[in-house]
Amino acid sequence: MEIDPLDTVESLTEAKDRTSMRLNMMVAITVAILATFMGICKVKDDNIVQGMQQAQADKLDHWSFYQSRNIREEIAKATVAQLELNMIGRAAEEKAAYADAIKKYETLASEQAKKKEELKLQADEDQKRYDAANFHDDQFDLSDALIAIAISLLAVTALTGQRWLYFAALIPTFFGVAMGLSGLLGWSLHPTALILLLS
Repeated sequence: MEIDPLDTVESLTEAKDRTSMRLNMMVAITVAILATFMGICKVKDDNIVQGMQQAQADKLDHWSFYQSRNIREEIAKATVAQLELNMIGRAAEEKAAYADAIKKYETLASEQAKKKEELKLQADEDQKRYDAANFHDDQFDLSDALIAIAISLLAVTALTGQRWLYFAALIPTFFGVAMGLSGLLGWSLHPTALILLLS
């Protein structure tokens, strides 16, 4: 039996082409799945960012109202002090009018102090809402970064045909998907040290 060297080269080339085609198909499917997953995460992340912006706006509004209440309270207290000083040395019937006015402004100061504290509590709640949303926003940010790294490695895999690079790309893929699922499902997975490093 005669061995034709050209047939041997062709059969090796066909086997290599099939392996390369299979690898490229795995890369294409992986990239398509990751891109779809990133799109879903992006929608959720955008909604979270809108919630963060609303919480921030609410907090600023509540602190502004707090300052307004604080000014009203201080003006009412100053008015009470002024009326008390003006009441000194007045006749009894005038003192009664001053006492009524003082009582009115003391009540106003007390009401403003109470409303001011309610606004402080609301602003603190707004900050908690913001922080909770930011926790999940960090998860989506990290997911985006890891999946982008994975897609870059997959592109290099498709160009070089190196199978080991495909498996190396699965490492950031796994962690990117884990972070994305954490954000989508409300899991508490959060690499705080890494987030602080990147912030």
